[in-house]
Amino acid sequence: MATVTKKELIDRIAERTQAKRVAVKEIIQVFLDEIVKELSEDNRLEFRDFGVFETRTRVSRVAQNPKTLERVEVPAKRTVKFKMGRLMRENLRARAVAPADVD
Repeated sequence: MATVTKKELIDRIAERTQAKRVAVKEIIQVFLDEIVKELSEDNRLEFRDFGVFETRTRVSRVAQNPKTLERVEVPAKRTVKFKMGRLMRENLRARAVAPADVD
């Protein structure tokens, strides 16, 4: 599995759209900033066929340090949940890894 960076995505989009790299970089950064802003305000973001981002609150709990076996209180925290949309789900299923051939 390869890692694709924001810089690589900017380069690909600039090449495909023939737009200037600087303009593409600014647009992507504004887009990402808006996603963070909306999620921080507990808003749900829905991109049809791609997926849905929404915040969830994890309840506080008591955990255990595996090294010292000491009990630790873990406070409640907000996380982001992503649920993939129809097109993404179909594309991932179509590209499912086939089982390895056994001799």
